[in-house]
Amino acid sequence: MTRPLDGVTVVTLEHAIAAPFCTRQLADLGARVIKVERPGVGDFARAYDERVRGMASHFVWTNRSKESLTLNVKHPKAAEVLARLLEGADVLVQNLAPGAAGRLGLSFEALHEKHPRLVVCDISGYGDDGPYRDKKAYDLLIQSEAGFLSVTGSADEPAKAGCSIADISAGMHAYSSILAALLQRGRTGKGSRIDISMLESMVEWMGFPMYYAFEGAPPPPRAGAAHATIFPYGPFTAGDGRTVMLGVQNEREWEAFCRLVMQRPGLAGEERFSSNSRRVAQRDELRALIVECFGSLTAEQVVARLEQAQIANASVNDMHDVWAHPQLRARGRWTEVPTPQGAIPALLPPGRTQAYAPRMDAVPALGEHTDAILRELGWPDPDIAFMRREGAI
Repeated sequence: MTRPLDGVTVVTLEHAIAAPFCTRQLADLGARVIKVERPGVGDFARAYDERVRGMASHFVWTNRSKESLTLNVKHPKAAEVLARLLEGADVLVQNLAPGAAGRLGLSFEALHEKHPRLVVCDISGYGDDGPYRDKKAYDLLIQSEAGFLSVTGSADEPAKAGCSIADISAGMHAYSSILAALLQRGRTGKGSRIDISMLESMVEWMGFPMYYAFEGAPPPPRAGAAHATIFPYGPFTAGDGRTVMLGVQNEREWEAFCRLVMQRPGLAGEERFSSNSRRVAQRDELRALIVECFGSLTAEQVVARLEQAQIANASVNDMHDVWAHPQLRARGRWTEVPTPQGAIPALLPPGRTQAYAPRMDAVPALGEHTDAILRELGWPDPDIAFMRREGAI
């Protein structure tokens, strides 16, 4: 079956997470992604850890289905290699240091006249202008700048997200913007430039707490694993020491929670708990009542009552639980992908469809495809060997 991006070629000068996560989504849809890496070292995310049979967890996650071409972009020969690559490319993605792509002649302005159909996506921490343009930007730093840390954590201490949320945000906005640019090119015949800022991507995701603090209003307090502005919504401990996550969303559910879960129907009518705002204001008092009730029950019994009342609830899973999650298994959401260290499990992309099978190819070894790509671009083997001796590849 034809995939949506079959026949689309993406050249990417990328490292770490934001750009690789973006281009992996494009590869999932069938795009050919040629990843340009530094000889001998590669994407520095390759060295973050060794948790996946000696390979880095971040790299394995974000780089399947790509071809790895090693190239010293500062070598005099590199410009010719990049020029030939771009002759057949539809999309160029880069998240190099600010200004680096321009110095390499890879800005949209430098490329558009020769490659009018090329889509160029630049991913950076703060965008290509403004006073923060040249600041270094890593995931945790952007979480901080975007205000995420101010609303995440406990009352006593902020906490970062446990995954690379700012990188993921930028990568997903880059991915959707590239798809939009390809659709636009289908209508106009012309490529365009996309400027993705990690800060702007993350601030977009902060819309709720920003509007909650509109015009100087107090921002949402840090509430740990509980919801900052809805209650009861969060983790509660049962009598067997296990944690149950639950969420009451409206007054109908609040009444059912009091009647069927707490088995105190009169509680729903008490004025101090008669709206979500009042329950939030009295959260400590209400929490004590809930914990007292749950203290005489096991977690399984609490969940049974919640299900009877049709109150949303969830397990507080760790990573091992997620690997073995019965819902993912029942829906057949796991497959395997090859790696240099053997096949490993991989989650199929969200958005299950009968129209095509997502591309789920190998995680590349560093420089695995260098020779094949250069031959495809017209270099004979003796020249490739010379380029390797010269440190160009």
